[in-house]
Amino acid sequence: MKKIVLAGGTGFIGSYFEKKFTSEQAQVYMISRQEGHISWDDHEGMVAALEGADMLINLAGKSVNCRYHERNKELILKSRIDTTKRLGRAIQACENPPLTWFNSSTATIYRHAEDRPMTEESGEIGSGFSVKVAEEWERAFFSFPLDRTRQIALRIAIVLGPDGGVMTPYMNLVKYGLGGEQGTGNQRFSWIHVEDLYRIVLFLQENKELSGIFNCASPHPVPNRELMKLLRQALNRRFGLPSPKWLLELGARMIQTETELILKSRWVIPDRLMKSGFDFKYDTLHKALTEIVKK
Repeated sequence: MKKIVLAGGTGFIGSYFEKKFTSEQAQVYMISRQEGHISWDDHEGMVAALEGADMLINLAGKSVNCRYHERNKELILKSRIDTTKRLGRAIQACENPPLTWFNSSTATIYRHAEDRPMTEESGEIGSGFSVKVAEEWERAFFSFPLDRTRQIALRIAIVLGPDGGVMTPYMNLVKYGLGGEQGTGNQRFSWIHVEDLYRIVLFLQENKELSGIFNCASPHPVPNRELMKLLRQALNRRFGLPSPKWLLELGARMIQTETELILKSRWVIPDRLMKSGFDFKYDTLHKALTEIVKK
C-alpha cells in the first residue's frame, strides 16, 4: 500500500488528488490548518506521517485570488515559505524520509510573453510581486540538501477541472453574456486539466531519474479570445460582450481580486515532460472543456 502525504491538500487540487489516491487504495495523510488533519504546528505528527512515505505533495499556500495589499502580500508569501520550510525540517528528522517531495510552484514565474513560449531551459523570469513569491518559494524548497529524497518543483499553470478552480467564474461570465475577449484578447492562457496534473505526479514518481523543475501545463496554450470562444461553444452561447481593461480593473476592485490573473500572458510549454515521454490525456482546451462541462 502506497503512503501519500498531502500538505495543504483540502483545496480544489488536493481534494481531487485525495479522491484519486484513495480510490487506488493508497494510505493518505493530510497536513492542514483545518480540524481533523495533522496540524502545521505538530512537528512530531508531520514526522510520523512522512516516515516511510512514497510521496509528499505540498500544495499549501493562501489563494492569490485577492487584492494585493500589503497584508495579503505578506500572507501569500509567508503561507508558502513557512510551510515549505516546516516540511523540509520534518523530512530531515525522518529515519526513512519520503522517496519524493513534490512542491508546488507557479508558471507565473515567467515574464508576460506574447512573443514566444517559455520552457524550463529558455524561459525568462519576470518581475513583480507574483514572480518574487515564486522565486522565494522555489529557493526555500531547494535550500534543503536531501540525499534520500528526490525533489521536484511543479510550475503549475491555471488548473481546470469540473469541481472548482477557475472554471466556475469563467463559466458564469459566459452564462451571463460577458464571455467575450478580455483586455486585448492576445494574452496567452496556459492551463492544465487537474487529471493530467495528477498523472504528471504519477509519471514523475515512476521515472526516478527525473528531478528538478517541471512546467505543468498543456502543450497547447491559447490566446484569451480563443479561450472565451471555446467556452461559449461548450456552453452553447453564441455571443459574449468583451471586457476592456478599464472594466476589468473596476470589476476586480468590486470582487476583491487582481486583473493580473486574467491579463498576464502566460505562454508556458512543458518541454521537459514532453521530452521525457509524458502523454497528455487533455492536450487541447477543446477536450478539457468538453469533459468539464459534461460533468
